[in-house]
Amino acid sequence: MKVGIGYANRKDSLLLGNKVAENALKNGRIDRPSLVITFCNGQVDHEEYFRGLQTVIGSKVPIIGGSAIGIITNDWLSYEGYPAGAAIIESETLWHKEAAAGDLDKDERGAGQKLAKKLSNSLNGKLLLVFYDSIKKAPTATDLPVINASPSLIRGIEEKLKPNVPIIGGGVIGDYSFSHTKQFCGTYVGDQSVVGSLLGGNFRPYFRIMHGCTPKDGIYHTITKSNGAVINEVDGRPIVHLIDEQYGTKDWRGQKPVKRLTIGVNHGEKFGDFNEEYFVNRLITGALPNGAGIVIFEPDLYTGTEFLFMLRNNKTMIESARRNSAELMEEIVENGEKPVFGLYIDCAGRTAKASDSLIEEASEIQKVFNRYDTPLFGFYSGVEVAPLLGKSRGLDWTGVLLVFAEGQITI
Repeated sequence: MKVGIGYANRKDSLLLGNKVAENALKNGRIDRPSLVITFCNGQVDHEEYFRGLQTVIGSKVPIIGGSAIGIITNDWLSYEGYPAGAAIIESETLWHKEAAAGDLDKDERGAGQKLAKKLSNSLNGKLLLVFYDSIKKAPTATDLPVINASPSLIRGIEEKLKPNVPIIGGGVIGDYSFSHTKQFCGTYVGDQSVVGSLLGGNFRPYFRIMHGCTPKDGIYHTITKSNGAVINEVDGRPIVHLIDEQYGTKDWRGQKPVKRLTIGVNHGEKFGDFNEEYFVNRLITGALPNGAGIVIFEPDLYTGTEFLFMLRNNKTMIESARRNSAELMEEIVENGEKPVFGLYIDCAGRTAKASDSLIEEASEIQKVFNRYDTPLFGFYSGVEVAPLLGKSRGLDWTGVLLVFAEGQITI
């Protein structure tokens, strides 16, 4: 497998696509591209960018991806201006099949079923890459954004796809205003769509989930009133009053999304030692204007769900990225295999700008991959998808690192 990484940042979208493709082909010494994974900032003209890619690589090579806050490569980390990037893969031992489904905003589960049905007759896959539109409804002056539900989408895929295929990917988002996004669906540019690539062949996928959130006080709370993505009451009290007490002020109600505090659900032992790998965290997108509740990023926490208030801790976030990426690469080498390509799906809330950090946590991933001389491509997402405790789930404020490894090497 050969992988070339391309990056560019310019206002002219057609030339932007040209440059990204040219750089990727050159950097990877790619002669016969077989698959393109690409993302671009939300203010880029996606149709023109897509056309720019195709003028270089041809119209028969499938292109998957979509909108992104920013781009991560071995040498670049950018979410200002018009950043775009791509990973172009060439391999005679990798097989892949792409498919897409629309109307995601009308029926997430149905879209997942349609996608999986188009792929279900393929050979046994080792991995399904999935990218989908995070935004069902953009925010207005009076309403918070509405998010397409990853649990329903994943459930639909799993109902039609062959069992035990890990699903890894993300919900795309193009800016911090939660504007509508675009998806690259193989041969066309879509919206309210989900695109997938089922991959198999002579490689092994490795992955790690990292977040760095820590319990605020270790006290479990129970949701006692909720409706979809809205949580109204916790422990029989209005949740906004409980969060007022957590902050010691009502100022947090004006934050969109809410900084520092998340809702964490422990899928491990309730009172066991803390392990970040067992937690799914939900960002709080904001408080309802009338104080009747909060809106979380996914509509999957129901009445009766127990949770902990979690702190988004920059120090532990950076340490988690450093430790997990290094351990994953060490595991691959110890298994006698060679890491050939890394895909990093990183929550847009983890940028230094969004998390009020002086350090970009993705720079820790860059350092590790450069140490191993391995191509790295990543993007800033709205939702991250990866298996946790044997089940693929939608995640928030996480970094999902996927590494393709192949062959035997001499250690």
